[in-house]
Amino acid sequence: MTIAGEPVPANSSWLTRYYLVRFLFSALWVVLALVTGSSHPAFSAGLIVAYPAWDSLANLIDAQRSGGFRANPTQAVNAIVSAIVTLAVAIAATRDFHAVIAVIGIWATLSGIFQLSTAVRRRRSAAGQWPMILSGAQSALAGIFFLVMANNPSSNPSVAEVAPYAAFGAFYFAVSAVLLIRKIR
Repeated sequence: MTIAGEPVPANSSWLTRYYLVRFLFSALWVVLALVTGSSHPAFSAGLIVAYPAWDSLANLIDAQRSGGFRANPTQAVNAIVSAIVTLAVAIAATRDFHAVIAVIGIWATLSGIFQLSTAVRRRRSAAGQWPMILSGAQSALAGIFFLVMANNPSSNPSVAEVAPYAAFGAFYFAVSAVLLIRKIR
């Protein structure tokens, strides 16, 4: 059963599964980041590298499953940017976590803009996009916060500072999945 004016795409079961997997990954990542914090630097570095790597892979798969790269240019660019950021974070992680947070800040801003653009485009053909719109906007704003944190020499950033950002992402993916499930039924 659907509500009038709320589209349910032909691939809504894919999108629901995709949002659920994104939620589960992010929720697990948050738990691991909070548990390890700064107490296990090597594991924390692996976590911080894995986050944009996962985003790149997830955007690639979703773009392919949702009509290809031509139909989803914002996701294609987001996947490329996230792959580049993965390398930049890996390099920065060998130096200073302030540099890592700066790279994460730039990435959060860019990926937020791309996510917002994807959700605005997708809302015409898929239900449950308003949480993705909010998530994209919040990600772009969080990126600015990360850049400020990175430029504060008195701060001692760790992977735990990125956990709230990832937790909000997990929340928005969960809400979108629930909305899609409700629209399908």
